[in-house]
Amino acid sequence: MDILKNTKVDFIGKKYYAFVFSAILAVVGIGAAVFIPMGKANLGIDFTGGVAIQLKFEKPVALDQARSVLDKEGIRDVELQQIAGSNQLLIRFKKAEGELKAISDKLTDVFAKTFDDNKFIVESTTAVGPTVGKKLQKDALWAVGISLLGILVYVAWRFELIFGIAAVIATFHDVLAVLGIFYVMNKEINLLIITALLTLAGYSLTDTVVVFDRIRENLRKRGKEVPEDLINRSINEVLSRTVVTSGTTLLVLIALIIAGGEVIHDFSLALFLGVMVGTYSSIFVASPLLLLWKGKRGRLIR
Repeated sequence: MDILKNTKVDFIGKKYYAFVFSAILAVVGIGAAVFIPMGKANLGIDFTGGVAIQLKFEKPVALDQARSVLDKEGIRDVELQQIAGSNQLLIRFKKAEGELKAISDKLTDVFAKTFDDNKFIVESTTAVGPTVGKKLQKDALWAVGISLLGILVYVAWRFELIFGIAAVIATFHDVLAVLGIFYVMNKEINLLIITALLTLAGYSLTDTVVVFDRIRENLRKRGKEVPEDLINRSINEVLSRTVVTSGTTLLVLIALIIAGGEVIHDFSLALFLGVMVGTYSSIFVASPLLLLWKGKRGRLIR
């Protein structure tokens, strides 16, 4: 679907404004990356430790109703999740390990009084200790680091090393930007959000590779063209594809944010922000970075 034809937008001419904006996003993201491991963030029980209690009811229980009951009893800072295809309810608390039994007993009493016509049993009580939480933090950092290294190797092999470096910088920028935005919004950081960050890293790379592929193609055809003009031409030639791909992806994510439920709301929001930032970085970050490696006679790359 070629919805944008013969565009001649001067993207490279706006690179300095883009770099300033990206620098702000990166600084916020770096700040978040520093403070989150220190515990100065809204961390989920995956990282802080806590307890997960799974209840099985005779009849279905609405999440809104269960959440309202807990709020009335002063039980907050919890995550509720329905198990698909069953009458099971998963409740996760951010509490110290020593309080787990008391939490479980209180929860059972509250639901027994409220849902006296809907009997239930406690199927499982799982504790996530602080030690496990710290290990998960390290594993999450390793996952992000290994993914960026993989991106560098792949793009360097498919194109050239400088393309790989530009792609890694742009992808790292995207991850930091979304992480920083979530930190500023005080959104909970859990393993689901780390999954979203890794997913958007892959999405951003795909979009970047499409632009890089057109730049490489034009390098072969128009190798003597002014580098800025060549990159602008390449971005404009794939702009329609970028808009259509990102637009349709954003439509799906908007639907998930609105109607997907509370459990995946933050996950969908992270992907939504990531797609927008990733599309922006492919055009205004990754591509302009190639201009830093001009070769002989001011030509691009070589």
